[in-house]
Amino acid sequence: MKAFVHQGDTIAFREIKEPVTGKGMVKIKLKVAGLNHRDLNIPKRRGSQSEPLVLGSDGAGTIVETGAGVTAFEEGDEVILNPGLGWYHNSDAPPAGFEILGMPDDGTFAEYIVIAADHVEKKPAFLTWEEAGVLALSGLTGYRALVTKGNIQPGQTLFIPGAGSGVATFLIQFAKAMGARVIVSSRSEKKREKARELGADKAIDTNSDWQEVLAEEQIDLVIDSVGRATFNRSLDILKKGGRLVSFGATTEDEITINIRKFFYGQYQLFGSTMGSREELRAMLQFMEEHKIRPVVGKIFDLEETSAAFNYLLEAKQFGKVALSIEGGNIS
Repeated sequence: MKAFVHQGDTIAFREIKEPVTGKGMVKIKLKVAGLNHRDLNIPKRRGSQSEPLVLGSDGAGTIVETGAGVTAFEEGDEVILNPGLGWYHNSDAPPAGFEILGMPDDGTFAEYIVIAADHVEKKPAFLTWEEAGVLALSGLTGYRALVTKGNIQPGQTLFIPGAGSGVATFLIQFAKAMGARVIVSSRSEKKREKARELGADKAIDTNSDWQEVLAEEQIDLVIDSVGRATFNRSLDILKKGGRLVSFGATTEDEITINIRKFFYGQYQLFGSTMGSREELRAMLQFMEEHKIRPVVGKIFDLEETSAAFNYLLEAKQFGKVALSIEGGNIS
């Protein structure tokens, strides 16, 4: 089958052996996969391993084969993949053995994937294939950060540094549906305008003086994935006793903070990563109720995955980047 893999010192589109369906597994013919920043970092994390690894954590497609013992699905079912392997019930942190699809197991940038049936969910009928294929990782990350960790409430104000990421576009829609006020930042006027169109109440220039621009606002919650470049700036505009949830670090990992200022402000800091199957199912129900759709900013064919990587690296996207496995628009 055709796949986009990391092998040795290269990432490339090539032919590899088609996976075999085992007990408790389903084989899915993928239609769309979703690209995430995680995929960009895996080659560095793997080093020069000689065994090919299919990259990709998000995907949607049709079941073409079921293994022994599978009763919840049958051939022809349209499904999405849950990339959070081994995390079934909501908990303060992932259980031991938790992994994310796409390393060490083969991921979704391929024509077929075999995965345990308990990591598959029915595709929401109101979503296109492109929307379904980019949904799970970013949507679940945002939902847990906003609801489970951030405990957003109606009437509260959420601030999101960086308006264009896939998670940010989910956060805007989720928070507005929950009755919150949403403020975002971006260096791009185009992205700020798109964020407002999506529902953001205010969109500010990242290069502006946040304390000055937001002087009249009370920020109850910040959800940050940037890291060092925005962390302390976020604390500066957070209300006393406010909450900051961090789920990523697109800039440097290590941060220096004024700990006296932190404890005097009585801030609450939470780390968050992905989410459980229980939260994913709650998110899917919430999206169905409010007809929330993932924002698909750009679609590439699977053969163009290298170009899609560069597109994401250059932060050109607003929303998610999709890979069409079958080629062309397949909505």
